[in-house]
Amino acid sequence: MHRDISPLCAADIQDQLKKRFAYLSGGRGQDGSPVITFPDYPAFSDVPDKEFQNVMTYLTSIPSLQDAGIGFILVIDRRQDKWTSVKASILRIAASFPANLRLVLVLRPTGLLQRTLSDLALKFNRDDFNMKVPVIMLSSVPELHGYIDKSQLTEDLGGTLDYCHTRWLCHRTAIEGFALMVKQTAQMLQSFGTELAETELPNDVPSTNSVLCAHTEKKDKAKEDMKLALDEGRSLLENIREPLGKCGEQSLNQDQLDNQTTVQRLLDQLTETEAAFDEFWAKHEQKLRQCLQLRQFEQDFREVKASLDALAQKIATFTDVGNSRAHAEHLLKDLASFEDKSSASMERARGLSLEGEQLIDSKHYAVDSIRPKCHELQHLCEQFVAEVERRRELLSKSLELHHLLEASMKWCDQGIYLLASQPVDKCQSQDGAEAALQEIEKFLETGAENKIQELSKIYQDYESILTKDLMEHVQKVFQKQEGMEEMFHRRQASLKKLAAKQMRPVQPVAPRPEALTKSPCPSPGSRRGSENSSEGSGLRRGPYRRAKSEMSESRPGRSSSTGDEEEGLAILRRHVMNELLDTERVYVEELLCVLEGYAAELDNPLMAHLVSPGLQNKKDVLFGNMEEIYHFHNRIFLRELEGYTDCPELVGRCFLERMEEFQIYEKYCQNKPRSESLWRQCSDSPFFQECQRKLDHKLSLDSYLLKPVQRITKYQLLLKEMLKYSRSCAGAEHLQEALSSILGVLKTVNDSMHLIAVTGYDGNLSELGKLLMQGSFSVWTDHKKGHSKVKDLARFKPMQRHLFLHEKAVLFCKRREESGEGYEKAPSYSYKQSLNMAAVGITESVKGDVRKFEIWCNGREEVYIVQAPTPEVKAAWVSEIRKVLTSQLQACREASQHRALEQSQSLPLPAPPGTSPSKGTTRNIKKLEERKTDPLSLEGYVSPTSLLKPPEKGRASPTSPDKKAKRHEVKSDPTPFGVRGWTKTSQPSEAPEDDGWSSAEELINSSDAEEEGRVGPRKLVPGKYTVVLGDEKGSPDAFAVRSGDVVEVVQEGDEGLWYVRNLTSSKESWVPASSLASLLCTSGSAQCLSSSEQHVVCTAGRSGALRGTGARQTHLRTGPW
Repeated sequence: MHRDISPLCAADIQDQLKKRFAYLSGGRGQDGSPVITFPDYPAFSDVPDKEFQNVMTYLTSIPSLQDAGIGFILVIDRRQDKWTSVKASILRIAASFPANLRLVLVLRPTGLLQRTLSDLALKFNRDDFNMKVPVIMLSSVPELHGYIDKSQLTEDLGGTLDYCHTRWLCHRTAIEGFALMVKQTAQMLQSFGTELAETELPNDVPSTNSVLCAHTEKKDKAKEDMKLALDEGRSLLENIREPLGKCGEQSLNQDQLDNQTTVQRLLDQLTETEAAFDEFWAKHEQKLRQCLQLRQFEQDFREVKASLDALAQKIATFTDVGNSRAHAEHLLKDLASFEDKSSASMERARGLSLEGEQLIDSKHYAVDSIRPKCHELQHLCEQFVAEVERRRELLSKSLELHHLLEASMKWCDQGIYLLASQPVDKCQSQDGAEAALQEIEKFLETGAENKIQELSKIYQDYESILTKDLMEHVQKVFQKQEGMEEMFHRRQASLKKLAAKQMRPVQPVAPRPEALTKSPCPSPGSRRGSENSSEGSGLRRGPYRRAKSEMSESRPGRSSSTGDEEEGLAILRRHVMNELLDTERVYVEELLCVLEGYAAELDNPLMAHLVSPGLQNKKDVLFGNMEEIYHFHNRIFLRELEGYTDCPELVGRCFLERMEEFQIYEKYCQNKPRSESLWRQCSDSPFFQECQRKLDHKLSLDSYLLKPVQRITKYQLLLKEMLKYSRSCAGAEHLQEALSSILGVLKTVNDSMHLIAVTGYDGNLSELGKLLMQGSFSVWTDHKKGHSKVKDLARFKPMQRHLFLHEKAVLFCKRREESGEGYEKAPSYSYKQSLNMAAVGITESVKGDVRKFEIWCNGREEVYIVQAPTPEVKAAWVSEIRKVLTSQLQACREASQHRALEQSQSLPLPAPPGTSPSKGTTRNIKKLEERKTDPLSLEGYVSPTSLLKPPEKGRASPTSPDKKAKRHEVKSDPTPFGVRGWTKTSQPSEAPEDDGWSSAEELINSSDAEEEGRVGPRKLVPGKYTVVLGDEKGSPDAFAVRSGDVVEVVQEGDEGLWYVRNLTSSKESWVPASSLASLLCTSGSAQCLSSSEQHVVCTAGRSGALRGTGARQTHLRTGPW
C-alpha cells in the first residue's frame, strides 16, 4: 500500500545533524556538482544505520533538482583513520547513498603502515570497491585541490570556503520553519476565504453586526499572522545576507544563494497571498456593510412607519372643532403642540428617505428593496402634512366662527347691560328719553360689525365644521341676538313716545252771537280773563293726562327692571364661569408644560449628563402624582366644566359629581414637603436651568410645583362668587354643597399634612379610623395612681399637646420646634400616648374656665384636663367626641335589644295574676324605644348634673340631637398648617378624692354631682349580679337567695316586678323591685347597677354590698378593637 512520506526537516533530525559526521558545505565541483564532506569522525562506525540514512537523505534533498541531477561529489577524509575503517566507511556510503554519485574522493590514512596497507588493499581488493562511480584514493590535500577548487572546500580540507555547521543548521531550521508558516498561513487564508464566501447574509441588524464584527476580528487575526510571517521571513533573509554585510569581498556560496532564493520566493508568495486576501476581504466587507446598512434601513423604516401610523391615528382623533373660542384656541394649540412633537418623527422619516436615496446612488445591491420604501415614506409624510393642514383650516374656521359668536354674545350682553343701566325715572323726561334713545341708536350702529347678519350664510360658510351641538349653539346665539334686538325695538318705541314733544291742547270755543253783536270789540281785561280761564282748564287737564301716560309707559319698564336685574346677574355668572374655564385651561396647560418640559426630560438620554446624582430616580418624589392630577383635569373635569358654559349656575353639580377625584390632591400635598426639600437640594442643577431655557419660563420649577396647591384653594373662591350671583337660581343648593365639599377637601388635606408629621407611633395610624379633628391644647394630668409630688406637679403645670381625634382613639403628641425654610419649616409631632375611644369619658365643664373640658378613662383613674384656645374650639371638640361616644352607645344598645328580644321569647308567665310576660315585654320594648328616642334619657350619656340643671343659655345641650351636619363641615383646627400660637391656660380646679367611675348611665361623667354632694337617682337594669348579702328570712314566694349566688335580672314587668333567674339554684320568679334592691344593694352609697350588655363591675362603695360578675370597669365599652 502506497504511503505518502513527508520530507525530512532539520528540526526532526537536529541531533543527528549536530554530530557532523557528514555535512553539505555548499561547495561545488567543476561541473557544478554539490560536494558532501565526510570529515574525520572516529565514531563513524558507531552511527546507527537509521541516523546515517536520515542524514544522507536530508543532505541530498537540499540542493536544487538541477544540481542534484548532475550528481554528488563525496569527499571522505580518513587521514587519521585506519585502512579497515576507510574500507568500511566506503562500503557503507556506497551501499546507502540515496542519490546519484558523480565522484568519490578519499583522503587515505597518512601513516606509513596504513598507507602501505591501503596500497596493497587497493591492488588486491579492487573488486571490493567496484562502484558505479570512480573512487579516487588521494594521498594528500593538494591532490584533492586538483579535483575541487580550494574556494569550494572548507578550511579543514585546505580550502577557503567559510562554513559554520551551527550557523548552517540554524539557517536550515529557520528556512524550513518559515516555509511551514507560509504554508499554514496560506491554508488558513484559504479556509477563511471559503468560510466568508459561504456565509449567508443575516436578516436583522444585531445578527449582521455580529457577523461583521466576527469576520473583522478573524480578518485582523489573519492579517496579524501574515505580518508576523513576513517579519520573520525578512529577518531570516537579512540573516542569510549577513556575511555580505560584514565583508564586501566575500560572496555567498551556492547553498546560501539557494537559501536566499528560497526565502525570497516564500516572501513573494506570502505577499501575493496577502494582496489577494485583502482584495477578497474588501469585497466581502463591502457586502457585509451594505447588508448592515440595508438591515438598519429596514429596521428604521419599520420604526418610522409605525411612528407615522401612530401619528396618522392620532391626527384622526382630532375631530373636535371646539365648543367655544377658548376651546378652539386650545385645540389649535394642541394641534400646534402635536405638530411640534411630531416634527421629530417627520424629520426622521425625511432623513431616512434621503438616506435610502444615497444608498441607491452608491449602487447598493438591494436597490429594488430600498426604492419602494423611500417612496412610501415620502407619501406618508405628504399625507400627514396635508391632514394637519386640513385640521388647522377647520380649527381656524371654528375659531373664526366662535369669535363671531362670542362677539355677538358680547354685543348682546353689552346691550342688555345698557338697557339695565338706563334709569327708568330719568327716561320719563323728554330730554332723558332722547338721550337714552341716542344711546340705543348709537349702540345699534355697532351691530353691523358684531352681530350675525344672516343665519343661512353662516351655515353655508361654515358647513364643514358645523356639528349638531355647534349648530344648536349658533341657533341659540342668533335667537338671543334677535331677542335682544326685539328688546331694543320695544325700548326704542317706548322712548320715542316719551321723547315726542308735548303740544299744549287748544280747545276751540264758538263765540256766542249775542256777545259778538253786543260787544264787537271787547276790552283787554275781559280778553285776559277768558284767556286765563281757558289756560287754567287746559293746565289742569294736561298734567294729569301726561302723568297717566307716563305711568302707563313706565309700568312696563318697572316690570322689566326685575328681568334686567336677572339678566345682569346672568352676565356676572357668565363672567365667573369664563374665569373658571379660562383659569382651568391655563392650569391644565401649565401642568402639561411641567410634565413634558421637566418630568419627561428626566428620562431623556440626551439630558442625562445634566441630571445631578441627587435627582437620579427621584421623579416621583419631585413631581408626586402631578401626572394623575393632569389626566383628571384634562380628560374629565375640564370637559365637564365646558358642558356648563350656558348654565353656569348649575356648575356645582360638576364639582359634586367629581368630589371623590379631588382626594388626589391629598396625596400631592402630603408629598409636597419631600418635593420641596429635594428642590432645595438640587435647584442649582444645570438640568433645571436648561429645561427652563427651553420652555422660556420666567419662573423656576418650584413656582409651577405650587400650582396644584394654589388651584385647589382657588375653587372655593370661584364657587363663592358664583353662589353670590346665584342665590335665587335652581342650582344654588348644589353650589352651596359644592363649596362645603371643597372646604372639606381642604380640611382633609390640612389634617393629613399634620398627621403625616406624627413620629414615634408604633402602630398603623390608618387603623385608628378617620381623622376627625386635630389641634393644639394645654393639657393637665390628674391621675390617682402615682407619687403625690408627681401628681401635684402634673396637676399645676400644663403641657402643650397636639391632639388628633380619630374614630377609635385620641392621640396626644408633642409639637417639636420648626426648622428650615418653606415646607421644611412645618412642625413635627412626637407621639406621647393614646386613649381608646371605647374607654373614654368626657366632662364638658370644668370650674374656673369655660375653655376647659376633661377627657378621662378607667373610672377617672386617668384624667386629662384640656384647655382649648377659644370656647368655640372647645364646643366643636366636645360635640365631635359626643358624636363618637353616641355612635358607640347606639351600636351597643341595638345589640342588647336584639338579645333581650331573643330572651323574651322563651320567658315563662309571671306568678302574679293579671300580668303577662308578653305584655311586659311589649311595654319594656316600648320603654326602650322611648328611651332611645328621648334625648334626655340616653343612658350613660347625661350626667346627673345635666339632668337636674337646665341647659345653659347659648350652649347646646350635650344630649340634644345634633342638627343636620353639613357636607364636609370643617370641625378641626382652622389654623393653617405650620402656624402656631395658643394662649396660656389657667390652673384647673382639684378633682374629687373619692373613686368615681362611669357606668352606662353616666357616659360623660358624674364628677359634677359628686363635687356638689349629690347622687342621682339609680335604677335597676338587666344583667348578671352576685348577691353579697343573702335573704336570711326568705322571700314570700320562696325565691330564696344566698350570699354568693349569681342572679340574672332579665327584664322589668308591670307593677314594679322584675323577672329574675337564680343561675346558682336554677330557679326563676317575678320579684318586686324593692325586694330586689334590698337583696342586691343594701348600702345607699352603691353607685349603680350595670347592664349585662356592657359587663360592668358594680361596686357598693365602702359597704361592699354588691359586686357584679363583670371583669372590668369601663365606660361605654362596645368591645375590644
